[in-house]
Amino acid sequence: MRLPRLHALPLLPALFLPLSLLGGTWALAALPVSAEAQVSGEARMGAHDRMGPEARMAADDRPRAREMGIRIGIFETGPHNAITDVPGVRVGQTTVWEGDDIRTGVTAILPHGGDLFRDRVPAAIHVGNGFGKLVGVTQVRELGELETPILLTCTLCVWQAADAMVDWLLARPGMEGVGSINPVVGETNDGGLNDIRARPVGRAHVVEALEGATDGPVAEGSVGAGTGTRAFGWKGGIGTASRVLPASQGGYRVGVLVQSNFGGILTIDGAPVGRELGQYSFRGDVEPPAGATGAATGTGTRASGTETRASAPEDSPWLDQEDGAGSIMIVIATDAPLSDRNLARLASRAMMGLGRTGSFAGNGSGDYIIAFSTADQVRRRTGEALPEIADLPNARTSALFQGVVEATEEAVINSLLRATTVSGMGREAEALPLEATREILRRHGVIP
Repeated sequence: MRLPRLHALPLLPALFLPLSLLGGTWALAALPVSAEAQVSGEARMGAHDRMGPEARMAADDRPRAREMGIRIGIFETGPHNAITDVPGVRVGQTTVWEGDDIRTGVTAILPHGGDLFRDRVPAAIHVGNGFGKLVGVTQVRELGELETPILLTCTLCVWQAADAMVDWLLARPGMEGVGSINPVVGETNDGGLNDIRARPVGRAHVVEALEGATDGPVAEGSVGAGTGTRAFGWKGGIGTASRVLPASQGGYRVGVLVQSNFGGILTIDGAPVGRELGQYSFRGDVEPPAGATGAATGTGTRASGTETRASAPEDSPWLDQEDGAGSIMIVIATDAPLSDRNLARLASRAMMGLGRTGSFAGNGSGDYIIAFSTADQVRRRTGEALPEIADLPNARTSALFQGVVEATEEAVINSLLRATTVSGMGREAEALPLEATREILRRHGVIP
């Protein structure tokens, strides 16, 4: 096991980071930040010389679903078609890209820009399949509220990220007497492309993501917590989408952000893209190996791109995704005044959107959904003895359910379309081939 590489490069002078997102302007103790950590994710990706012509395109040159002509569902999107279309929600990301084998990062989601510890939002967590390491789950389920931002990162970096966020919060003015914080940190395993045992995410990376959070467009694909992930055998990553309900349904907004890293049989708006591209779970079990005749007999062959090759023992974690392993984190925000009970119902519907993309929540896939409401009238404010809390009636939740199914499906597709090819740990995760995908979508009537 190698040591973490946060300070592997020459250090710049100590950097004082202003921590003002959650109210007040103040400074954290000096944090040394490596030169590499100050390079943007796009610049790091641009330096990667193993990419083919298409994969060299910056993420900004790869289309989102809407830009390809894909129109999932019936409801309109918000202005950014992102989780940040829900008022108050902010997203910040740090990409950790170093040498040949560090490909990971942090994605932070802040429900609002105030003091979240004292101005809490109702929240709920739905577990589609519990193969994961979600920190903070039991208290959110017990109390039905969030008191910290949500962080996403790699599996073995969860505890460093949680510790860093606790430090960040405890140092805030007015937090001197606080003796308990429930950090919420989710993960997916990016160990195929990332030296996960090095546990490379450090305190500076977490602070950078929290401090850099904004309410504008959200970077997608191979960025932040999605830097080293895969989905459906292709490069996965961060994806987001939103829906705005018609005025007759309250005009509420619902936004979704995903960290995609799972297997299945890729389906885009009903089109069998994964199957037609020859990249899908269990392909090696149902199709004959190259040059063979007859049905496959499950002799240990696995699909890789458009070819079938024998699996090697050391590649088993990498290949397991083809049996549905991996994970996905789904974060849902809405400005509808929902109780934690109805947020749990909303979160459970995201699994339907995930299923539409071709996931079957395999045994080794941790599928977690966190939902919260930003509505001012449902906040839980410290010191209020008997607050008046709004609660959208059950009978008015169906349109929100439809909206979250649509946004989840589109967020997953965006995570694939925007992702660029990434190499690490001696392996390469190819970006979803755009022209071949377009041809399949046209043939199935998904796009003109």
